[in-house]
Amino acid sequence: MTKQELAKEIYNASYIEGEFKLRSGIVSNQYFDKYQFESDPILLKEITKYFASMLNKNHNEKNIGYDFLAGLEVGGIPIATALGINMNIPMVFVRKNAKEYGTAKLVEGPDIKNKKLLIVEDVVTSGGQIIKSVQYLRNEGALITHAICVIDREQGGKEALKEIDIELLPLFTMDELKF
Repeated sequence: MTKQELAKEIYNASYIEGEFKLRSGIVSNQYFDKYQFESDPILLKEITKYFASMLNKNHNEKNIGYDFLAGLEVGGIPIATALGINMNIPMVFVRKNAKEYGTAKLVEGPDIKNKKLLIVEDVVTSGGQIIKSVQYLRNEGALITHAICVIDREQGGKEALKEIDIELLPLFTMDELKF
């Protein structure tokens, strides 16, 4: 599937209109129900293929590599898992809030201290959840310079992330998904 075909398939599977309150608090009449493309094995496999190509290119051209993929709860976790399996990169899973039982961790998986993490998210609007997660992960000693997402809604997230020295690498922007 070409990247343009993938964009169309993601749009067809997940784009809906109505009135939706986004995590950022913004009310939008356009919404991408990310679970529709994340739960589809064919689309998830294609998304992973294009992310792997993009990351390999960055590794070869900019010598950027990662010790772990950091999938953000909930939407980033299936993408990070599929990508980790595809590229043989271990993962950590980042909760929005630490669980109140068991190990009471916010980050599940191996120790992240002094490890290079790549943040994996599904849809970015303001970048708020990535910013919150990056602050916590950096306080735990993680080294983070990049984040990837399937869709950048182009509503200030990329710029907000740049302010904390994170480069957002979207697979698609909102403009690229207008059909």
